[in-house]
Parts: sequence; structure tokens; C-alpha cells
Amino acid sequence: MSILVTGCAGYIGSHTCVELLNAGNEIIVVDNLMNSKKEALNRISEITGKSFPFYQVDLLNEQELEKVFIENEIDAVIHFAGLKAVGESVRLPLRYYHNNITGTINLLNTMKKYNVNRIVFSSSATVYGMPQKVPISEHFPLKALNPYGRTKLMIEEILRDLYQSDQNWSITLLRYFNPIGAHESRMIGEDPNGIPNNLMPFITQVAVGKLPELSVFGNHYPTADGTGVRDYIHVVDLAKGHLKALEKIDTSNGVESFNLGTGKGYSVLEMIEAFEKAAGIPIPYRIAESRAGDAAICFADPMKAKQELGWAAEKDLHQMCEDSWRWQSKNPNGYEESNPHLSKSGDFFYAKK
Repeated sequence: MSILVTGCAGYIGSHTCVELLNAGNEIIVVDNLMNSKKEALNRISEITGKSFPFYQVDLLNEQELEKVFIENEIDAVIHFAGLKAVGESVRLPLRYYHNNITGTINLLNTMKKYNVNRIVFSSSATVYGMPQKVPISEHFPLKALNPYGRTKLMIEEILRDLYQSDQNWSITLLRYFNPIGAHESRMIGEDPNGIPNNLMPFITQVAVGKLPELSVFGNHYPTADGTGVRDYIHVVDLAKGHLKALEKIDTSNGVESFNLGTGKGYSVLEMIEAFEKAAGIPIPYRIAESRAGDAAICFADPMKAKQELGWAAEKDLHQMCEDSWRWQSKNPNGYEESNPHLSKSGDFFYAKK
């Protein structure tokens, strides 16, 4: 298949591009590089030995986006592009609604114009809001608690309405839990701008000396050790879930949602301990005030994905921590330090303008 990947240079997007190429697919990739680095594309090519067209395009620019469809035969789309920081979305809600929702509408209008009606959408477990019980299954009520989560939920509703208007569409909504880890090559991984919003990159940046200590937000939750419990999934397992979703949309029409998680929950202190064992490095931390809107316990019921997609997470917590550390220790400043081998061999992708 020929797959358009939006947000290709991001954390999940880059790992999914590797899996797509290794599975024999062709990819066309789009990213505005607002929160990602072009170096990630070089490394995707280095890992896979394959080239692909890259367009530095913002989905808010309909004319530039249309050129991508004019110049390429596209069978399906995997849509990752979007702003994703919960705290920032609370401060800048209009920016999030405009970027995430308008960009998606532009993408869908362009897909419709060029008769591309198969899409896998990168949604989030944030659409469940504050769950009343666990594990969380796809039939739970949907109630996002912040602008970021609401953009994901609104886009899910837009996609359902689109299918109701035209039942030739095939749409899969993938609700991620907490991706961590990195590719085993140590060449691609999570490279957040500024102080990380998520636990694992915060831990790894403390381990590598970029940050002095980890902030643990709250220790009075009704959990075994008082800290919040989450479902952590290896990013490569998550990426492989997208290939299974592509198989589904290639053979059936409709709209289906799937949780991508392990079905297991680990507390913050358990994550610190697991990382210390995997990396052999102590992680200093302090207890900070809990954050408004943080659920005490959140983990997935992944059974639907197993039954209907034939997908299940394979990598355990030790592998997740080990791969996170391997990436960060080899790339202490993320993609800012270029790989000498890549600088000799040049760009494997080819940029389109």
C-alpha cells in the first residue's frame, strides 16, 4: 500500500514509518516540523535502507496539502499531526482547536476530493476523561477533561459524522495509552521540546543529567504506594498496531475504535524502580502537588484490539525502560546531535516543496 503519514517526524509517527517501510509499504510523509526534527527522517531511512518523499507542509495550508495528493497515488492515511501538550492546551485552547480540528478538516476535505477514503486516526485515552473504574473498554462514556483531549474527541465525532454521510469511508480510531520506549537501534526515540510533559522522558533526562530531579505529582491517591497508576506501552508495539489497523480499513468500511495498551497499570514509583533496575542509575525525585484532572488509576482493556485486529502488546516493562535509556544515553540531546554516519551519507529521504 501507499500510505500518507501526517506528523511523520514525531515520536509515534517516526516509529510507525519504520514499521510501514519494513513491512513493504510505500510512504509519503508530511510534517510542519513545529515540534519535531527533520533528523528523524534521516534516521528512518538509515534504519530501513529506504527512501521516501517528504513534504514540509502544515495541514492548515490547504493548497500545499493538495500538492501532496496531486503528486502521489495515496491508498490510505495515518493521521498523527497535531499539537499534544495537555498543559499548553489549557493555556492556549484556541490554538489547539484551530490547529488540530481545522487541520484535520482540511485533510479530510482533500482526501475526499481525491477519492481517498481510508484513514487511521491517532486518538488518545484522554477521550475517556476521569474513568469511574478500570480497565477501560471502548464502550465507556467519553468525556475529555482538557482542550487537547476535547480536540481528539471532537475529531472522533467528525469522523463518525463523515462516515454517516458517506459509507464508502473506512475509519479506525486508535486510542493510545502511555507510549514509552524507543526503537532498538537507538536511532529514533522521544525528543520533547523543553521540560517533558510525560513521565518517561522526564526520568531519562534526569538519568542523563539534563534535569536535576523528577517531580512526582501527588502521593495521596488510592493506590498501593499513593502515586498515580498508568498503562505504559512500548512505542514499537504501538506502531505495529497501526499496521493491523491498516489491514482492517483495507478490507472493510465503517468506524471502529480500539484501545492500544497493555492492560496493566504501573505506579510512578514502580516506574522509577523499574527504570533504575534497567539502567543501573538512581533517579532522584521529589513529591510535588498533584495536578488537577489527573486520574488515580488508568489502564486499558485491550481485548477488542486482540480479537478484531489480531494485535497485542509484546514488550514488557523492562524492555520499555531499557530501550528508553538506550535511546537517551546514545542521544543525550535528542536529535540535536547528528549521527556522524548519517552526515557522511546524506539525506535518504527526498524533500518536496
